[in-house]
Amino acid sequence: MKTKLLAGFISALCLTGAVQAQSNDWPNQKIIKLISVFPPGGSVDQVARILAPVLQTQLKQNVIVENIGGASGMIGTAALVKAPADGYTFAVVFDTHGVNPSLKQLAFDTKTDIATVTMIGTAPMVIAASKSSGITSFKQLLDESKNKKPQSYGSIGTGSLGHLALASLSKDAKFDWTHVPYRGGGPLMQDAIAGHVPLSIGSIFLVKPHADSGGVIPLAVTTRKRTPEMPNVPTIAESGYPNFEAPAWWAVIAPAKTPVEIVNKMHNEIAKALRSPDVAARLKAQGIDVQALGPKPGQEFINKQIDIWGKFVKENNIKESS
Repeated sequence: MKTKLLAGFISALCLTGAVQAQSNDWPNQKIIKLISVFPPGGSVDQVARILAPVLQTQLKQNVIVENIGGASGMIGTAALVKAPADGYTFAVVFDTHGVNPSLKQLAFDTKTDIATVTMIGTAPMVIAASKSSGITSFKQLLDESKNKKPQSYGSIGTGSLGHLALASLSKDAKFDWTHVPYRGGGPLMQDAIAGHVPLSIGSIFLVKPHADSGGVIPLAVTTRKRTPEMPNVPTIAESGYPNFEAPAWWAVIAPAKTPVEIVNKMHNEIAKALRSPDVAARLKAQGIDVQALGPKPGQEFINKQIDIWGKFVKENNIKESS
């Protein structure tokens, strides 16, 4: 028995020593992969491609972006979970990361199989009206809804944060609002501009260009505070619903067994990159309020999002295909 205990103790020491050596040696002449869990062109891909060259310079290692899109980010996240936990594979995820666990049958546990490295920041989603809808302000929309006028709103899909946010608002306010799901932001905004759907909700990254060009009318944002990118657009919270908050957010994650020392080192490098004027300016242009939360507060933020929307989905029996 003593021999077995001694052997186990020695084995544990060797493993600890190997992990420590791996952490001390990181990064060591290996390519660092940054998975974008959405296809090229969207905000997740943009965030990954803004960070990658800066991290490459700081770490003096090649940092490449690999797009593994599909299933609202689930396919790319599953690829991350299966990757070696050696500090050379990370992923940029979006707010769908906090919704997927309540809507999809996942091959992994979002809370235990993944380590949060950095919660990059948040941004408002924007409720917009088509020009043909006749709606020109959020107050008008609320007044008409309180008078039981039916409204339809489009989102990037059933179970998206935009869908859940407006479903939550319409339920609490007892509005007669109907959800119209789209397969992505492109088709949604095309129909919004054409007037085929009177209301739409999407990230500021998606909506702002069309609001700036006059294609749609921005009505309200979903964060507690107004955004500097749309300073004249009110928040839902200031419009009579003080507890309402549904921000879009982005984070960098790693496989759960990645050594803590490496996770902390990578967070420090990401935080440094986020402080650089060029990166800060480019993210601000997308409406992102950079927060750079570390592993523990970042994980707490994500877990809270999972719990909030998981509870809403369960209580309202929302299904991905509904």
